[in-house]
Amino acid sequence: MKIHEYQAKELFRKFNVPVPEGEVAFNPEEASAIAEKLGGFPVVIKAQIHAGGRGKGGGVKLAKSLDEAVTMADDIIGMTLVTHQTGPEGRLVRKVLVEQGLNIINELYLSILPDRATAKNVIMASEAGGMDIEAVAEETPEKIIKVYIDPLLGIQAYHCREVAFGLNIPAAAMKQFQGLLRNLYALFVDYDCSLLEINPLVLTAEDNVIALDAKVDIDGNALYRHKDAAEYRDTDEEDPLEVEASKYNLNYINLGGGNVGNMVNGAGLAMATMDIIKLAGAEPANFLDVGGGADAEMVENGFKIILSDPNVKAILINIFGGIARCDVLATGVVQASEKMGLKVPVVIRMEGTNVEEGRKILADAGLNLISAVDIKDAAKKVAEIVS
Repeated sequence: MKIHEYQAKELFRKFNVPVPEGEVAFNPEEASAIAEKLGGFPVVIKAQIHAGGRGKGGGVKLAKSLDEAVTMADDIIGMTLVTHQTGPEGRLVRKVLVEQGLNIINELYLSILPDRATAKNVIMASEAGGMDIEAVAEETPEKIIKVYIDPLLGIQAYHCREVAFGLNIPAAAMKQFQGLLRNLYALFVDYDCSLLEINPLVLTAEDNVIALDAKVDIDGNALYRHKDAAEYRDTDEEDPLEVEASKYNLNYINLGGGNVGNMVNGAGLAMATMDIIKLAGAEPANFLDVGGGADAEMVENGFKIILSDPNVKAILINIFGGIARCDVLATGVVQASEKMGLKVPVVIRMEGTNVEEGRKILADAGLNLISAVDIKDAAKKVAEIVS
């Protein structure tokens, strides 16, 4: 689950990680009040969306007076901000973070994330802060340092020193930086983060180390342990169909622009199904995993979500009956089809427990349900329908 910068900074404050003074504003009047409360200029007005590259898109501005702060907040709130991470459609900005300006002398990059290859957590850091880290990694990889941490041992003093020396932290800020890094690692572990990133982490003229930016992604599977963080979810920043699917415990991702809707029980099977659809010459419209315990209600809700995408011209259902029996799923498909009055063809491939009973249920239903002998046959038939 992604959260906004201002929310990430709330977590930073909770773990004693220094951040600039500031608050979120939902309209220019609130931005004006916050700017006045900060007690000095310049102040920074920052669009709050779940995407990077906001500054290049015009979503981060420096106000040198109260009038400028109000004008800039008014310009940013309500704009459709397009960055390299939003895609050409952009994101609607509904709020801004109003923060104090800092006397910056150096910008650094710092992040913590799990590394699957080593089964460790890794601290990535670079003196090339404020830049796209992807570009730094591609063009000047020698500027990125990596420090690996065994999660069973946790962060140690020598880890902190290695990162600090790699970033050339000045002696006056060394103690503060090491404390900040320890606190960041504690936040990363305690909140089950899949990513914690600061770009830039700044050194000020006063020898302070401050997180000027903050990006935190939390593992959605761990949110039951973090009720406070779960409240940070902003459904306005998510695809409406994916939000709707989450209400029914369906794992759905809208791929955008495809013409074949998919309904599959199992994430790996769903990914393989999408690949085979493309090989057959069609385009998958979505990823939809109904899980091993799918019933008629889940199938019906899955149909509703898939058909909410106007690009879908046909549906492919690929079921492997293990925990969920084929006859039960076939009954669910028939009931959902009758209830919804499906207007698009549905191709169904089934294998596994009670497969013959399932196929008979589909054949006897008298509906526009097309059976396939295997997944290759299913992909071929659905591709012919949409071509």
